[in-house]
Amino acid sequence: MIRIDSVTKRYPDGTVAVDRLSLEIPDRSITVLVGPSGCGKTTTLRMINRMVEPTEGAILLDGADVRQQPVNTLRRSMGYVIQNAGLFQHRTILDNIATVPRLLGWDKRRARARAAELMERVGLDSALAKRYPYQLSGGQQQRVGVARALAADPPVLLMDEPFSAVDPVVRKGLQDELLRIQGELGKTIVFVTHDIDEAIKLGTMVAVLRTGGRLAQYAPPAELLSAPADPFVEDFLGADRGIRRLSFFTSAGLELTSEPVVDVDATAEQIAAAAAAGTPYLLVTDRDGRPLGWSEPGELTAGAVDPDRLLSPGRPFEQGRDSLRAALDGAVLSPTGWAVAVDGTGKVSGVVSQAAVGEAIRAAHAEDRTDAKVAG
Repeated sequence: MIRIDSVTKRYPDGTVAVDRLSLEIPDRSITVLVGPSGCGKTTTLRMINRMVEPTEGAILLDGADVRQQPVNTLRRSMGYVIQNAGLFQHRTILDNIATVPRLLGWDKRRARARAAELMERVGLDSALAKRYPYQLSGGQQQRVGVARALAADPPVLLMDEPFSAVDPVVRKGLQDELLRIQGELGKTIVFVTHDIDEAIKLGTMVAVLRTGGRLAQYAPPAELLSAPADPFVEDFLGADRGIRRLSFFTSAGLELTSEPVVDVDATAEQIAAAAAAGTPYLLVTDRDGRPLGWSEPGELTAGAVDPDRLLSPGRPFEQGRDSLRAALDGAVLSPTGWAVAVDGTGKVSGVVSQAAVGEAIRAAHAEDRTDAKVAG
């Protein structure tokens, strides 16, 4: 465990970057530091590996003051990932990843074997091993940065806005990759971001800091969204925090119907039976059961379905794996107001209306209130 005990960082000009901050960062978790510019997020992170020395207070790693360790030894025991990866431009990708093991005295063969193993773990093609950083995309470079930080198998990983310089699609992929890797390796990760959505998605615990490095609230994401500590936290979370909170409610209990689902080879009798379900639209799938689009029942003719004339199926969600937020998103984005549920292979398992999703949300909130009363 990392314990930050009444830590203050005051600069010679009197500026206070961090003010009496106390946090207990649990092992094998992702703790996210989030807040506006000037709230001391990066300063706090850098005090953990002594890139910045605290003015007052102490930081303990497994009960030992980090100031009692030689600074180089401490830093090599912690992975460190920064924005834009910070790679050595004159070294190949393989040798970039092998940097810390080589500094620790590993022979070249062992270090490169470890680097090759980590390239696969972070989703990098082995063909990139002999390339240089400038030959990679921004997202690929960030993956190299994560692999390099993991190379010596450190128990602690410090990440300073590592994904903020890439586009939203790549950023989502990197976030998912980090969660996958964390699920496999169980590191103690301290992650700095200014993006509350990223904090909610990644954090086991989230610390919201105010300007001047004072702690506003420290809680799991679901608690943060349901019970902001004060108006500052509520404003920082934004007006759509209720929608974000739906990410913590499962879609497993949604009642799906497959009655209005037909495939492109449906007979006239099958189309008529689907239309008898009374839904305003029918969902047409391909021969493998994957969604093609929606059609009004009267516009479907057996043996003459034109996929180009169908309305978009919207964004499908995977029941049980995805949240109620994903189901609601699918229903809202659908031109018909119905969301499409698929299984792990992308095959349609049923459809659900906005009204049914809304009822599931009300039920989830009611169950959450009941659980809170029992816990209290």
